[in-house]
Amino acid sequence: MPKWLRTLALPVVAFALVASACGSDDDNAGGTTGASGSGAECNSDIKVGLALDVGGRGDKSFNDAAYAGMQKAIEDGLVCEENTKFIEANATGSDRDANVQALADDGYDLVVGVGFAFSEGIAGIVEDYPDQNFAVVDGYSTTIATDATNLADLTFKEQEGSFLVGAAAALKCQCDTIGFLGGQTGPLIGKFEAGYTAGAKAVNPDINVLVEYIGDDVGAFNDAVKGEALSTKMYDEGAEIVYHAAGASGAGLFNAAVKADKLAIGVDSDQYLTASAEQQPLILTSMLKRVDTAVYNAIQQTGAGNFKSGFQVFGLAEEGVDYSKSNTEEMTDDIITKVDEYKQQIIDGTITVPEDPKDA
Repeated sequence: MPKWLRTLALPVVAFALVASACGSDDDNAGGTTGASGSGAECNSDIKVGLALDVGGRGDKSFNDAAYAGMQKAIEDGLVCEENTKFIEANATGSDRDANVQALADDGYDLVVGVGFAFSEGIAGIVEDYPDQNFAVVDGYSTTIATDATNLADLTFKEQEGSFLVGAAAALKCQCDTIGFLGGQTGPLIGKFEAGYTAGAKAVNPDINVLVEYIGDDVGAFNDAVKGEALSTKMYDEGAEIVYHAAGASGAGLFNAAVKADKLAIGVDSDQYLTASAEQQPLILTSMLKRVDTAVYNAIQQTGAGNFKSGFQVFGLAEEGVDYSKSNTEEMTDDIITKVDEYKQQIIDGTITVPEDPKDA
């Protein structure tokens, strides 16, 4: 396999994140009560399992977004709650393949690996379960199992959403320096960096973007201590606003923002909504990566019997990425108007957002 695929690190939610709950395996399979137990009808013919990545539930990022997508599917009756399950990876992610295998062996009709690191493991087993569907968020599994008709990679144009928050940062601060905190080095997080830089430079061609990455493996998405240290470093070096694409490590950015009394930008979910009272006023916006929508769609397709294999790509035009406007004190109407202009230009093709930081 090419090196870039081995290193590919391919991550908001409009649906409110709901309380953590885990459906049972088969104890009540075939029931017809909905998520609330109110008697609402649901599709009892399918079972859906999520294999979450490092950080798990409560990461306030892509794992939570995937879970929210499944919860929305339950609320809408696409699957019965008792026919759903999620399994969290351990701290190192060493049990990812075992978790996916367990869901497949238990007969889940759709198994979703929430993170690029599931790609190779899932690609290696799909042919053994031809009557079940598999999907990988940010995955590249279909480049390995090229003939699989029961396998999909749910991917995003993260650079497009990142362009919008980069523009918002430059418009807000009217400053010379901003920062970017990445999780794992590689092409995926490079897309966030490239879009953010391009968006900021569209507003101010002379702006300086400081860049720090936490590490070169998936543990980089679960190290809030280092995330805080690197964010503090950028604030100390003059960054007025820092954007993170670092999963659960992004909690460190928000801690650093409070101590520096400077602004931060979230990722994946609308992190303003889940921040602490002291952090909330400092979260300018978030780049929304609609992992919830991708998971919801995969569940819907499985239930309808029209699962779409191969790469599924979600950009601005597909409403797969966007930016949040929850912080009305900081995201003023003039900023929103300008950012929305950029958004439409990207959708229309007037602006093409680079994927590689070298091109930003």
